[in-house]
Amino acid sequence: MAKDYPASPKAQQLQESKKQRLTYILVVSALCIAFYVLGAWQNTTLPKPVGNSASITRVGCDPAKTQTSSGSVPSFGTATGDTLDFDAHHRLTINNTDAGTALQPFPACALNFSEYTPCEDRTRGRRFDRAMLVYRERHCPGKDEQVRCLIPAPPGYKTPFKWPHSRDYAWFNNIPHKELSIEKAVQNWIQVEGDKFRFPGGGTMFPRGADAYIDDINKLISLSDGKIRTAIDTGCGVASWGAYLLKRNIIAMSFAPRDTHEAQVQFALERGVPAIIGVIGKHRLPYPSRAFDMAHCSRCLIPWFAYDGLYLAEVDRILRPGGYWILSGPPINWKTHHKGWERTKDDLKQEQDKIENVARSLCWNKVVEKGDLSIWQKPKNHLECPNIKKTYKMPHICKSDNPDAAWYKQLEACVTPLPEVSNQGEVAGGAVEKWPERAFTVPPRIKRGMIPGLDAKKFDEDKKLWEKRVAYYKRTIPIAENRYRNVMDMNANMGGFAASLVKYPVWVMNVVPVNSDRDTLGAIYERGFIGTYQDWCEAFSTYPRTYDLLHADKLFSIYQDRCDITDILLEMDRILRPEGTVIIRDTVDVLTKVQSLTKRMRWDSRIMDHEDGPFNPEKVLMAVKKYWTADASEQH
Repeated sequence: MAKDYPASPKAQQLQESKKQRLTYILVVSALCIAFYVLGAWQNTTLPKPVGNSASITRVGCDPAKTQTSSGSVPSFGTATGDTLDFDAHHRLTINNTDAGTALQPFPACALNFSEYTPCEDRTRGRRFDRAMLVYRERHCPGKDEQVRCLIPAPPGYKTPFKWPHSRDYAWFNNIPHKELSIEKAVQNWIQVEGDKFRFPGGGTMFPRGADAYIDDINKLISLSDGKIRTAIDTGCGVASWGAYLLKRNIIAMSFAPRDTHEAQVQFALERGVPAIIGVIGKHRLPYPSRAFDMAHCSRCLIPWFAYDGLYLAEVDRILRPGGYWILSGPPINWKTHHKGWERTKDDLKQEQDKIENVARSLCWNKVVEKGDLSIWQKPKNHLECPNIKKTYKMPHICKSDNPDAAWYKQLEACVTPLPEVSNQGEVAGGAVEKWPERAFTVPPRIKRGMIPGLDAKKFDEDKKLWEKRVAYYKRTIPIAENRYRNVMDMNANMGGFAASLVKYPVWVMNVVPVNSDRDTLGAIYERGFIGTYQDWCEAFSTYPRTYDLLHADKLFSIYQDRCDITDILLEMDRILRPEGTVIIRDTVDVLTKVQSLTKRMRWDSRIMDHEDGPFNPEKVLMAVKKYWTADASEQH
């Protein structure tokens, strides 16, 4: 074959072909880079909404009806000019851009559903046994009893006062009940002042106010050194104890049943104070073991000595090693109060002796009794407990059992064993840091490998992830503007969302679904946050209109094959306040289904890109619940 020389026509043709191919590759590469940079640049602007939604037009309000504790909050727009309105005004008209759609909106429920609590319905509760308050526990409706309508706000509903003003005031029209102001008038629980309620901070056992009462506790055990962060208040009333602990950086889970003290938990949440409907009956409280640094009962009327110490054993389960139990009210200080309580000295003395025996049988130590207060402490570990159990046989040590299993798990009169330790000074399960360092330190449950799939590295990665995500949210919704107070993370994982909000005047109810692959609620409590277990195929134990912001990270992916996501969205609508905000993170397919339902729910929604850019298959749906109320004519 003839050799090709550089100057030959064939060689020149080959060189030209190579140049063309190289030019083609460079041009294509340049275009790819250019489009990538363009996409990245677009993502640095405010999140871009996808899809159409009903637009909202603000109309005028009656000034006499719309005056609140602060000025209006600006609305936040998107890069394209579309606007999600997060302002707290009062009446909206809907310009439905999907007027031709075949989707029918969900109807409004009747006004008598305005305070509907599906799983604590008193009519349904009457079917159950009154012994051990079973009839006040959760009893959710069956499929034939479920309602598919939107719970209305009462006529005249107004945006609640902003924190901290809300601690002391609430609008009467939002919770139109005077019963407690009459029944508890002497005890200063709540007072009616014109169109508002005022909360003086009083309680059954603290007529001088919760602040002074907490000061009395602080003289006996330190509440100001950061060691005590999480607390639980059994039989909380309107949660004034929890409300005044907040300024001491202690967050309390306050709970009470839905009973004759009308709307006490609803008042607490309206004040911006953590609370939940609940009762100690036949089932465990929906919290993990070793969760709370302090437990409190102020005349909560729970028979602590009954059923072989069943109820106090449950407090022991959820109390952290070294945690405190505080009791005031009968029978404490019975020598002073027996006449006012209309009980005999012998009766009260016997009751206190029984409580003392149960506490000792749980291996607790009595710290102090002074005036109306008595305080016990749970040991740091159980090294000495076997010796104590030789004297106190009941309750016995629980046999092999998951101490964190708490969803519809029956109570058992037994002492929950603590994790093993090597010496007397070691805290069982691991010590936690003082607050606020505690919030950002690897929780002992994760550090010790007690939660499968989680370790210190993944904890640190999660912490950075949520700092990034919240920074992204802040570009669209007014997180930093005191617009929100009561926040719920419906699938909390390690509590990263709550940790990223610590600097703002909000509190977060961290919910760990019982259907999750991992139980992380214990680690969330070790970080100094509060939360509960929940099956989202059922209703949450709260009143309507009690949360300002709902956050759901991949929640619908967990439940889409377990129950109808329509019911989950209707439940979200029930517990969300008018003009409240919803953030849902999930895949595009799931969010498309969700958005199609929100269009029927009087929500204004947008699907936005992931914080990492438009190429991430996960998206973010942000929505605002429109303001509307029941017709005033229904009040009659």
